[in-house]
Amino acid sequence: MDTDTLSRIVPGITRLEKTGDHSFKSILEIKMGPVSGSFTGDLHMEDVKEGKGFTLRVKQHSKIGNADSSILIDLVPAGEDKTEISFDGKVRLTGILNHMGQRVMGGVSHTLTNQFFSNLEKELEKASI
Repeated sequence: MDTDTLSRIVPGITRLEKTGDHSFKSILEIKMGPVSGSFTGDLHMEDVKEGKGFTLRVKQHSKIGNADSSILIDLVPAGEDKTEISFDGKVRLTGILNHMGQRVMGGVSHTLTNQFFSNLEKELEKASI
C-alpha cells in the first residue's frame, strides 16, 4: 500500500501520486508488441480488507486507446511468514489496443504479470535483509 513501493513493483509506472487513502494518479509507459504508449489515469483500491486483499480499479487513457480494468487481489496465509497472492481480473480496451488482437494482448498481459511478481520478489528480498 506504500506509494514508493508500488511505483517500483508495478511494471511501466513512471509516476505515481497518492490522491487519497486508496487512490492514485499514475503515468505508465508500456510497450505492447509493435505499439507503445504513455498512459495517464487513476488507480483506486476498493473493498480493502487489511491483510486480506482488495479490488484494484484502473482507468488509463492514451493516444492509442483506453484501458478500464478491475483486478481482485486476495492475500491468503500459507504458513508461518508466508502469504499466497491470487488475482483475477477483467479489462476493457478501446482504440488501437482493442484492435491488436487477443494473442498480442494475452502475451503482453503475461509479460506484465511476470514482471510484477519478479519486482515484488525483489522488494520482499530487500525488506528481509
